[in-house]
Amino acid sequence: MFRLPIVKFFSRFINRITITLLLILVQVAWIASLYLRLTEYAAWLNSVMVVISVLIILFLVRKDENPAYTIAWMALIGIMPVFGGLMYLFWGNKRPSRRMRRRMEAVDRRHRGLVAQHPDQVGELDPRMRELSGYIAKYGPWPGWKGTSARYFSSGEEMFPHLLEDLRNAKKFIFLETFIIRPGVMWNAVEDILKEKAAAGVDVRVIYDDMGCLTTVPSGFVVRLERAHIRCIPFNPVVPLVSLVMNHRDHRKIVSIDGNVAYNGGTNFADEYINAEERFGYWKDAAVRLEGSAVWNFTLMFLNFWNSFRPMEEDYSAFRPTVQARPDGVIQPYADSPLDEERLAESVYRDIIDQSRDYVYIFTPYLAIGEDLMNSLKLAAKRGVDVRLVLPAIPDKKIVFRLSRSYYLPLLRAGVKIYEFTPGFIHSKCYVSDDRVAVVGSINMDYRSLYLHFECGTLLINNSQVAAVRADAEKTFAQSRRITMDDCRTSLMGTLLDDVLRLVSPMM
Repeated sequence: MFRLPIVKFFSRFINRITITLLLILVQVAWIASLYLRLTEYAAWLNSVMVVISVLIILFLVRKDENPAYTIAWMALIGIMPVFGGLMYLFWGNKRPSRRMRRRMEAVDRRHRGLVAQHPDQVGELDPRMRELSGYIAKYGPWPGWKGTSARYFSSGEEMFPHLLEDLRNAKKFIFLETFIIRPGVMWNAVEDILKEKAAAGVDVRVIYDDMGCLTTVPSGFVVRLERAHIRCIPFNPVVPLVSLVMNHRDHRKIVSIDGNVAYNGGTNFADEYINAEERFGYWKDAAVRLEGSAVWNFTLMFLNFWNSFRPMEEDYSAFRPTVQARPDGVIQPYADSPLDEERLAESVYRDIIDQSRDYVYIFTPYLAIGEDLMNSLKLAAKRGVDVRLVLPAIPDKKIVFRLSRSYYLPLLRAGVKIYEFTPGFIHSKCYVSDDRVAVVGSINMDYRSLYLHFECGTLLINNSQVAAVRADAEKTFAQSRRITMDDCRTSLMGTLLDDVLRLVSPMM
């Protein structure tokens, strides 16, 4: 009768995350012990490691890399010339594993012809908007579409009933990709429908990020779904290695239903996203529902991911949209990937800021950006553009919250207006500018989202829902507290801490 409480007690400590951490600690201890054993050769060993560090600095200087990333590593190597180079060899690899790259790039190449841009879809855009759309179509490559309707949701709880209704109406397939799944009101309702649809012969597939769900999904989760005929892939399974490669997470949020309806935004599948559970005050998120031609981009994103790790089909024609909505501007879903050196997500954000003439409003839960994006924000404000950022007042991660606040002072000095959402935590990732362009997606304004994660977003150009995003922003400003210069005053130690956080944030 005492076994169950004992099992529960030990299960709190013996789980995947504790085992992973223990194995990483074992690796670190082994590396340290190996170095100590070689101390008798300290003179030549130190010389070799210093040479390695110098070579790595020369490599970083020549490499076409984000300056914040290279400066952080060069500073570390300068401070620790003996160990800095060794640390870069272990943690400095910003690209995904060779095996992952090979698989994903092969599938992308095979289906590159399916994402060709049709000129008639974007021909009515003004030249500057056509340039932005053309950049995404060429370097994404993800085309823009006219025959698509959109609906913007300013919260997870507003979106959720519509999602459930669309899932219930699925006839052919349901593709679901997310960063976090946590059983509760939200996920249980979705899983019940997925099981029902799978039993009826609908093709149901789920991709979730293994790191994002490391502490949230129960053991046997994949087996449970597979037994219900729901095919499932945990993306980039966590391996206890001392390597930055584990940072390459699937942060995308995609639901594609029959190829005709898609959802995208910041909402994962856990109760706080629909405010069925309170964690950090009111949880504000955003999502967009698409119907029509542009859904093809999201379906293709999912299928390329899926067939990279669980090959099932070469021909995607059965998954194309069969519904075309009344044209409402141009809608262009796009994905960003660490597989290449193209900073697509950051470039889209910067282009919107640089093009802005009247205003640009931004929602982001985190702020940890490089000089390029920082300078775009400051220059726009100096040009007289009304630049406003909304961040959380109640943080989900205190260190990241401190890091975000370390950017406030230089932005405020340039004239950028910064607000903190006082009801709680804002998880929305939205841009809206000049009543003609908006982005809703999964992409935070931080280094991990912009350079390390797999991400996706929806670009709305001359679409009626751009006004809905702006209206939501204006409502949010009224609910938020505007930050002043006095709010940013801090002690000398606090300023030093902020500087250190900003320096090391690219390596986190």
